[in-house]
Amino acid sequence: MSDADFLYRDLPVVKKRAHRLGLAFNFGIDPAGVEAGLDGGINYLFWAKFRKGPEHEVIKAALKRDRERYILASGASFGFFGGSIRRGAEKLLRSFDIEYIDVFQIFWLGRMSAFTKGVQQEMVKLREEGLVRALGVSIHDRPRAGRLAADSPLDLLMIRYNAAHPGAEGDIFPHYASRRPLTVAYTATSWRKLLKKPKGWSGSAMSAGDCYRFCLTSPHVDVVLCGADSEEHLRENLDALKKGPISSDEEEWMRRFGRAVHG
Repeated sequence: MSDADFLYRDLPVVKKRAHRLGLAFNFGIDPAGVEAGLDGGINYLFWAKFRKGPEHEVIKAALKRDRERYILASGASFGFFGGSIRRGAEKLLRSFDIEYIDVFQIFWLGRMSAFTKGVQQEMVKLREEGLVRALGVSIHDRPRAGRLAADSPLDLLMIRYNAAHPGAEGDIFPHYASRRPLTVAYTATSWRKLLKKPKGWSGSAMSAGDCYRFCLTSPHVDVVLCGADSEEHLRENLDALKKGPISSDEEEWMRRFGRAVHG
């Protein structure tokens, strides 16, 4: 895998090229940090906040400057009915003053949303109308995600995947042989558990950069989300990716460490 292939990935369904480190906005990064991320090449922007906050204006301005550069991924907070799905999409379009959403998804399928026939029909209709380019879900249920990967109108799956929770390798990725949805990994640090040595571990812990490199070394992962809380941490993560894919030796100790963290 070349450096360019590791750092960037073409996403045909949204007709754009993505930096493979995506930015989430739920952990306190300020507008200056967001701007630094954009300057560093980040262009996959995952918005799932209930309140706008100052970073919203930074994203809105970036979309206004160069809409075809940035990939906005967002969705409906609660998706149980077709009407709420459409209202959620229309609210996002107004909020960011844009004509289309790159990735429109329903969040935490099975808990905060339901993939009913009505929901699916409304999502597909939004895509057909050009209001959204790609349809996705975030989901913890790996067997169900595997079934959706094999047969559904979805273009993207947002899944938990990290060194402590690599179960997607058995439950989801094998289904990509028949149909390959875009894949966004989140909780790369396992909610920061992978950044601390578990009891009895004598070696070093993983860094956040190690966690992101682990995810992106998988050929099945297109983008990994980073929830940096500061400009400093975001820059550290961007610099870490310049190391490229993990080596076989790194993979071996990361997986051992992940198993120790998982317990």
